[in-house]
Amino acid sequence: MTTIEAPRLAPRKTADLYLAFGVAAILGILFVPIPAFLLDVALSLSVSVAILILMVSLWIERPLDFSAFPLILLVTTMLRLALNVATTRLILTHGAEGTHAAGNMVGGFADLVMGSDFIIGAVVFVILLTVNFIVISKGATRIAEVGARFTLDAIPGKQMAIDADLSSGLIDETEARRRRSELEQESSFYGSMDGASKFVRGDAIAGLIITFINSFGGIIIGITRHGLDAATAADTYIKLTVGDGLVTQIPALIISLAAGLLVSKGGNKGTIEQAIIKQLGGYPRALMMASGMLVLMALMPGLPFLPFFIIACAFGGMGYLVNTNRKQEATAVASAKKTADEAKVQEATSNTKKLLQVAEIELCLGRQLSATMLVSHSELASRVMKMRKKFALEYGFVIPEIKLTGDLTLSPKQYAIKVHGTLVANYELRPGEVLVVTSGKGPPDVPGDVVREPAFGLEAMWVPDMFSTELQAGGFMPVDTMSVMLTHLSEVVRNNLALLFSYRDMRGITESLEPEYKKLLDEIVPSLLSFSTLQAVMKLLLGERVSIRNLHQILEAVAEFAPHSRKPELIAEHVRIRIAQQICGDISEEGALRVLRLGSTWDGAFLQALRRDNKGEVIEFDIDPKQLEAFVGDATKAIKKQLETGMSFALSCSPEARPYVRMVIDRVFPNLPVLSHMEVARAVKLEILGSVT
Repeated sequence: MTTIEAPRLAPRKTADLYLAFGVAAILGILFVPIPAFLLDVALSLSVSVAILILMVSLWIERPLDFSAFPLILLVTTMLRLALNVATTRLILTHGAEGTHAAGNMVGGFADLVMGSDFIIGAVVFVILLTVNFIVISKGATRIAEVGARFTLDAIPGKQMAIDADLSSGLIDETEARRRRSELEQESSFYGSMDGASKFVRGDAIAGLIITFINSFGGIIIGITRHGLDAATAADTYIKLTVGDGLVTQIPALIISLAAGLLVSKGGNKGTIEQAIIKQLGGYPRALMMASGMLVLMALMPGLPFLPFFIIACAFGGMGYLVNTNRKQEATAVASAKKTADEAKVQEATSNTKKLLQVAEIELCLGRQLSATMLVSHSELASRVMKMRKKFALEYGFVIPEIKLTGDLTLSPKQYAIKVHGTLVANYELRPGEVLVVTSGKGPPDVPGDVVREPAFGLEAMWVPDMFSTELQAGGFMPVDTMSVMLTHLSEVVRNNLALLFSYRDMRGITESLEPEYKKLLDEIVPSLLSFSTLQAVMKLLLGERVSIRNLHQILEAVAEFAPHSRKPELIAEHVRIRIAQQICGDISEEGALRVLRLGSTWDGAFLQALRRDNKGEVIEFDIDPKQLEAFVGDATKAIKKQLETGMSFALSCSPEARPYVRMVIDRVFPNLPVLSHMEVARAVKLEILGSVT
């Protein structure tokens, strides 16, 4: 946001003292008499400040750039009222001495405007007061009231638009914070202007009352105290009073004009003269028609010919120039557009990268979900951001931006999750209801529909939101629709960590290494492994939800095993053994690692299915399909029995069989960790749940 900064004339602490002294001086003028020469200085300052405010109002780009105007208006109004009181005191005290008794400013304005006739001055003063009070200040007040109301009404819509741009990735968090701050300043400014405009009207009324009191009181004092006759007293005191009124009302009129210009500017961008010239002189037909009408008026008998004819020629010439410039600009724009179109066609035919770009993670919402969650769009974006931070801390790399979009092809209450443009999961929510997981508990005694929750496939129920209190009292945990969707999204991301870990991510985490480990990386790549092979090792770990946050330990394990084998699968198995403490710690609950063992029969069957070459390395996994189906049946029965308890556990088997057991189990239970006996850390407390037999 563009702001106007005042030049720093003094240190901040000194400036604060000067400001406090100035306000105290204004209050002091109300009660303490001041000499005429000081009054001249103060009145000159009042006029000068009013002119400065008017000039600033003319040249600012936006009304918000002069956000201090309400505060300045209050101070200047108080200054003028204080000077009114000071001049009143001098007029009533020394008015009999002549027209310069209240200072040269008052006397000068009285002589300049009135000359020798105080009636002329009174008429001019009343006209200025009427213009200020009825025309300018009243109109500015109305504009400020309407502007404040509409600005405040538009705040929720503007706030939602900012949140929508932030969540869709059009702006970043810094830009969103700047826009919110500007929106807050805009609402405060127009609200303050609504109240500040009342100062102007009150100042005009106070000026009228003070003038009347000065005139009436001065005449009485001149007759009773100084022995003047009525005509002389009226001439002397009314001249002084009207001069005082003029010297205070002229700055008031200038500031009222500045306030009117400021609030009337509205949504016009640029300075005021730019807006006036662009809009008033931007229609050549209107200028030509006005020129023709002025010519007719010049030819009418009794009207002055020369002024109308000169203005008609000026309007006609201006219309001709504007029309010519418009044609030249249109030609230039058409030429530039043609060039840009040709460049776009050339770019579209030669570069297809942009056409092939797809979002790495995309959450698509149906029409009704988009409308329902638009109100809480900032909450959705905030929770997605927190989820990304959690994944970064948990798995050691930052997952890609999650793009939130609306999709009219989905059913109104449905959402879809895409990874690299491919549909991975979808589900239909029920706005106005909550989801209750009933697996292992039985359904609650409330009306609802039995379903499967999307993230883990557990038994659940959709229940109307009005029963949330009863569900909590019954020991159930109602989950709102947004949490259901984000939990599902989180599990989809966990299941696709290997796909989301890109070459860019690999470069990012290795470049952030300390110098010592960068040297270790240089020893591994490319002499022992290629960079893509090292990335493949990381992908294998992430594919089984093993965090790569301990990159130092992983690189040390890779450096140990890489001289013996370059197969990513074998290197990954060795890395798992080296980081066994981390793996067991991530799976354990309350310090205990619960394990379901693979029985010796099935463990032996997997080992017998491994085909080896002459060097003893596994080259093939060959198991009978019927035997594989039997294993899946036995494993499903044993695993489901443990899942019903709600406790986390892992399946353990021999080191050589582990990758293949994991490959089979992943098809049925993708979230179940599979450990080898070598990956059970020594310090962990082991709890055997049973075996798959």
